[in-house]
Amino acid sequence: MALTGSELLAKDKELGDASKSDSVRAAGYVSSKKDGGEQLSFTAFHEALLEAKGVSLGMNGGNGNLLFGMAFTGLLGLKPGDEFAIKLGKKQIRLIPAGTAEEE
Repeated sequence: MALTGSELLAKDKELGDASKSDSVRAAGYVSSKKDGGEQLSFTAFHEALLEAKGVSLGMNGGNGNLLFGMAFTGLLGLKPGDEFAIKLGKKQIRLIPAGTAEEE
């Protein structure tokens, strides 16, 4: 049974600097493959961890707004109300200001 909420937060804290695979496995986000091997569910683990920390990604009927902290927005030079496109890459997330040639 996969841990959620305060149990997941406690397990994550307990594991400290354990590898991501070990953390996912210890929290119960693992299933069996047809060949008998194990399948680690990193996405489900991280979504549950964010939810346990009170972070909502707006995937359950949210209003479509994504909130960033002041430290992050300050580094990017963003102001309240600025709009941008989000481009997901293999190892990065890019924020592209709305109305720029790069957005299209």
